[in-house]
Amino acid sequence: MSFVITVPEMPSSAATDLAGIGSTLSAANAVAAFPTTAILAAAEDEVSAATAALLSGHAQSYQAVSARAAVFRTQLVQALTTGAAS
Repeated sequence: MSFVITVPEMPSSAATDLAGIGSTLSAANAVAAFPTTAILAAAEDEVSAATAALLSGHAQSYQAVSARAAVFRTQLVQALTTGAAS
């Protein structure tokens, strides 16, 4: 089994930095959610409608992946904080 030795302040500092990055990303994602997932077609033809639907679909996928990444980031911050305290 491998062991890692670190100064206790480093994981705590990393957790704080990561939490700040997470807050910034969450705020940016919240602002971008509606404009990117509700794209209107540029014209009233099938190609424009398909393009708008495709881009909206990609934005919805991004929001879903971003939500999963936020959960992981939260768990990582908790693990770093717990590790720093022990």
